[in-house]
Amino acid sequence: MTDAARHEAIRRLPGLADLDDATLAVNDVIAASRDLTVRAARAMGMNTTDMAALHLLAEIGPMGTTGLAARLNISQASTTVLIDRLERAGHVERVRDTADRRRVVVTDTEAAREANRVAWQPAIRGIDEVCRSLSAAEREFTLDLLARLRAAMDAGAPAREDVT
Repeated sequence: MTDAARHEAIRRLPGLADLDDATLAVNDVIAASRDLTVRAARAMGMNTTDMAALHLLAEIGPMGTTGLAARLNISQASTTVLIDRLERAGHVERVRDTADRRRVVVTDTEAAREANRVAWQPAIRGIDEVCRSLSAAEREFTLDLLARLRAAMDAGAPAREDVT
């Protein structure tokens, strides 16, 4: 489907006929991000929920099953199955929490971090190349725009409990 056809389909949805072209361009970036996630997950031999779990562990650090379940918005039972699957694949380990030895947390492995790097680095480098080509004024505008878009997205989503 072309961008124009996708934009036309979006504008046919109730209440969205008057969307700004820039809004649709932001939607295109979000869609490209989802597609990149699917392709990276496929390259790593996993599904997108598994990929999301690895991203959370890489970005936030070790966490318990409850925290991971809350952040992924899946049940604890499903999270346990996910962890078992990632552990069998060598992507995560269950380890004792350094602060509370009675607690077990999940952490990503060096192998997972390397596979993640291989899967994501080309896209990240491409984005960085585009960003580095911006003039100072373009960079300032872009950073402000992205911060405002992020705030709008955060404000439009239901609150999430931060659980580790």
